Amino acid sequence: MGLEELRTLLERHARPDATTAIDGVLASRIDRQDPPGPSMSGTVLAVIAQGAKRLALGERVYEYGPGQYLVASVDLPVTGQFLQVDAEHPALGFGLVLEPSAIAELLLQAGPGDLPRAGGVPSAIAVSDAPAALLDAIVRLLRLLDEPRDRAVLAPLLKREILWRLMTGEQGATVRHLGLADSGLSHVSRAVRWIREHYAQAFRVEDVARMTGMSVSAFHRNFQAVTAMSPIQFQKQIRLQEARLMLATRPGDVTAVGRRVGYDNPSQFSREYRRQFGAPPSRDAARLRDTGGVPAAVAP
Repeated sequence: MGLEELRTLLERHARPDATTAIDGVLASRIDRQDPPGPSMSGTVLAVIAQGAKRLALGERVYEYGPGQYLVASVDLPVTGQFLQVDAEHPALGFGLVLEPSAIAELLLQAGPGDLPRAGGVPSAIAVSDAPAALLDAIVRLLRLLDEPRDRAVLAPLLKREILWRLMTGEQGATVRHLGLADSGLSHVSRAVRWIREHYAQAFRVEDVARMTGMSVSAFHRNFQAVTAMSPIQFQKQIRLQEARLMLATRPGDVTAVGRRVGYDNPSQFSREYRRQFGAPPSRDAARLRDTGGVPAAVAP
């Protein structure tokens, strides 16, 4: 019953931009199966009610379908594609933006022994079957879209319940690390933010490791565990995604765009761009104009 009602609620409330009247809650409907598209994952819980989705992070591939959820605890460059989709059977998904401050508050309120013992640094993305209690809380949250009088009071309580179900569930380590200020994941997140803000400039891995408070070896190990990429590979992914966004609006300026994102060598830029997106920059820019631009969001 939970999954069936979840489908009904999502069909009724899904908008083109996936936003809803409840802050941080997303309801998406996808009517066609597009080719895999690059985007950023966000820090999010995503639950599929109908259809399926495949997500690639570096060499790791995640696939989840009806009644399953994905959690992403770091905003990372990924490639996503909805599967088993057509106009009569659209993909339907629920999303909840994960706020570190809300997770930290629950961690502080948890009693001794309420949470599993922490292990090593988890991957930033994980997939599991959604337990009945989690689906029930999500359905009750979405029902508030039809009950505006109750929304302001009950929505925050239901968001907390959903977070608690995640934190104590199979992928709880990934979620809990998001709320720990001194966790290995939080150190990697700091590095990810810095690289995203300074992607066009060269950097030494030793300097970024020092900024996060980790040794170079620990930084490499934790960064790879969380992102499935080395810091330099991550920077390249960000550069190429930013270049693609720029080319969608400035298609005739390939060399200048390559330089703006940090490539001094135009042939290297064109070669790596083609390897990433399957076509040279100029041809891909023309394709983007024909299809309406770059996909903006991955989840739900």
